[in-house]
Amino acid sequence: MSFEAPNEIGKKYPEAIISFKKEGNIFTFISSNVKLKLQFLTDDIINIRYCTELLFPKHFSYALVEKLPNDVKNIEFIDQGKYYILTTSTLRCFVEKDNLKLLFKNLAGATILEDEAGFHWEENLTQGGSYQYCSKVISPFEKFFGLGDKPMSADLRKKKLTIWGTDRYGFENEQDPIYRSIPFYYGLHEGIGYGVFFDNSFKTYFDFGFESENLMSFWADGGEMNYYFINGPELIKVAERYVSLTGTPELPPLWALGYHQCKWSYYPDSKVREIANEFRSREIPCDAIYLDIDYMEGFRCFTWNKNHFPNPQKLLSDLKKDGFNTVVIIDPGIKCDPEYYVWQEGVEKDLFCRRGDGDYMKGAVWPGYCYFPDFTKKDSREWWATLFKTLTDVGVSGIWNDMNEPAVFGYGTFPDDVRHDYDSNPCSHRKAHNVYGMQMARATYEGLKLNLPEKRPFNITRSGFSGFQRYASVWTGDNIATWEHLWLANMQCQRLSISGVSFCGTDIGGFIGEPNGELFVRWIQMSVFHPFFRGHSSGDRGEKEPWVFGPENEKIAKKYIELRYKLLPYIYTTFWQHIKNGTPMIRPLVFISQTDYETHHREDEFGFGDHLLVCPIAYEKQEARWMYLPQGIWYNYWDDTQYTGGVEIWVNTPLDTMPIFVRAGALLPNFPIMQYTNEKKIDVLDLHYYLGQVHTKSVWYEDKGEGYEYLENKCLIHNFESTYSKNSFTLKQILEGDFKPEYKFMKIHFHGLTNKSISFNMDGETIKSSTNEKGLICIEVKNDFKLLEFKLK
Repeated sequence: MSFEAPNEIGKKYPEAIISFKKEGNIFTFISSNVKLKLQFLTDDIINIRYCTELLFPKHFSYALVEKLPNDVKNIEFIDQGKYYILTTSTLRCFVEKDNLKLLFKNLAGATILEDEAGFHWEENLTQGGSYQYCSKVISPFEKFFGLGDKPMSADLRKKKLTIWGTDRYGFENEQDPIYRSIPFYYGLHEGIGYGVFFDNSFKTYFDFGFESENLMSFWADGGEMNYYFINGPELIKVAERYVSLTGTPELPPLWALGYHQCKWSYYPDSKVREIANEFRSREIPCDAIYLDIDYMEGFRCFTWNKNHFPNPQKLLSDLKKDGFNTVVIIDPGIKCDPEYYVWQEGVEKDLFCRRGDGDYMKGAVWPGYCYFPDFTKKDSREWWATLFKTLTDVGVSGIWNDMNEPAVFGYGTFPDDVRHDYDSNPCSHRKAHNVYGMQMARATYEGLKLNLPEKRPFNITRSGFSGFQRYASVWTGDNIATWEHLWLANMQCQRLSISGVSFCGTDIGGFIGEPNGELFVRWIQMSVFHPFFRGHSSGDRGEKEPWVFGPENEKIAKKYIELRYKLLPYIYTTFWQHIKNGTPMIRPLVFISQTDYETHHREDEFGFGDHLLVCPIAYEKQEARWMYLPQGIWYNYWDDTQYTGGVEIWVNTPLDTMPIFVRAGALLPNFPIMQYTNEKKIDVLDLHYYLGQVHTKSVWYEDKGEGYEYLENKCLIHNFESTYSKNSFTLKQILEGDFKPEYKFMKIHFHGLTNKSISFNMDGETIKSSTNEKGLICIEVKNDFKLLEFKLK
């Protein structure tokens, strides 16, 4: 193989294969001008890399977990006519000999994904490297999903989008790009789902039939054509396999899943106390209060404003005693001030970013002119982690990373010539930009782990690249108090969840602007089913606490925040399932019932966990609406009316009601209403069972809700299996783990059971039933029962 100087300028394409080699699960095909490397990680995940240089570059990625999947059962390799064919237990990969084009088919012969022009490239004569391109054929009626936080409809067909983290204050519908950078998409056609993850941190682009109706392409301004083909065919399996590459967060503290209240800004300390007192006096549950940049001294990170917060340790201690955790904001910009110890240390240790000519990267943000740590440098991250001691020592429980696209006033972000260490792979900002926020979040995460070693970290970031979910949760950014933005929040959180980022949420009520009470209530209702549940507002745009919209709206907001706290055991379990299996917490309908073509067009409704379906109301004065139920039996959460799915139904939606449905066969554990997590000792825990399916399974996970004892098996997994007919019912429980909950009994409430002439038997012992306040039949059982049965008399 020889490489000669090019004799023409323009796009270049691979020539015919002249040789190949096999090393374990890696197959390398060599032409006169390109190398193609296929690495099979599993039978359904293939890493695809093209190289136009003499050697493949070092395979380094911030997106990937340290230990990638490695589970390939067998690969059959054959030479057949115009193709080399590689076959696993689930798919076939065809490599075209003349041009290195790829074709993926399932074992039944149906096409999954096919190259059009395939890989090609063009040298960047001014900045070095090459533009990297890849084009695919779009199948008839194919739909595309994913790409993180794009504020638009679910299906990306006929759109052209950019991956470049951008501070976008007051972003609009269809505006692109915005804060996050997740170059991962799904394709779905003829019931076949697949995914493509383009692991390239340069500015990248995706065209889903925008320029040419039958052509999909993705490309980057530099770097390497390095992507992962992820087979389904179920979309939910694609989601799980993508997360096996990019990772999941660790289990959060339980309080992180409660309601959080934020504003730019709550100060001085008397205002913070006032807000806390309002929550407790009105008995509206809340677990966290946030401090924005005004808690700092002149917006200097890791400092306290002595006028606004003369005794932060006393304030945070008092808040903690009343059940409030305190979360504070941190920005990457470090004020240029020779008297400021953080700036001094960064300069002395050479930890700040520099321009191409060696000067420091200096830009204006909130404190004025600042230097910025190079978070792609290990020494910088380790130093940054130590700085949080000044905050955690006075009682800070969590950190909120902002402005980390990175944002710079005037210019927008860093110039391209800024240099980064990139963990000993030096590069310009063109390559490091999209990972900057992720690496800041990583450094902050490591700081919380360092300084609060007995606590689980709670960390939030505004920006990030694929894989940032390992380090932080996310909110959708500076949204607006409009009905359109309520709808966008629904779209963005569904999209983020299927893009590997389940721990997501939105600024309830809109950060910018002033919602009326109806809009605020509808936003609260939807956000109950977003894992990150925070109200936030800009200080110059009015108050947005749950009580400011009048007594009736406060009552409804309180009802739904209380619902969140009732459902916390289910939400916590859903989070655990996400960590264990990679399953998205929020699931678009097409991810629930992919074979039902009607779900391909539905956007408003979404699933939350295994058993709940919700339909947010995103239009003003909408007192009723049509919504779609996927296949199966469903209960209306509010009145227990049963429906057979696979149909559209008409539901009433007065202001105090958002449609919520429960899948038949579900067991939903409920906490009593609390003002904050772990406020009360639970003596008897409520468990709601929804009858209606012949044979169903449910799981419920619990642990202490804080600390790391759960990693030593100090957790409890309830595996339920139920069998139901018109005349009899059995419920088996298999327990795993060593955690001992404080409650000794559970009260099971039976939904859909109307015949009161029932004989109950628990582990061979006859027990009596009763009725609850809603008239439901219920029984009290030991928390470790093994078998529960009943028969109709």
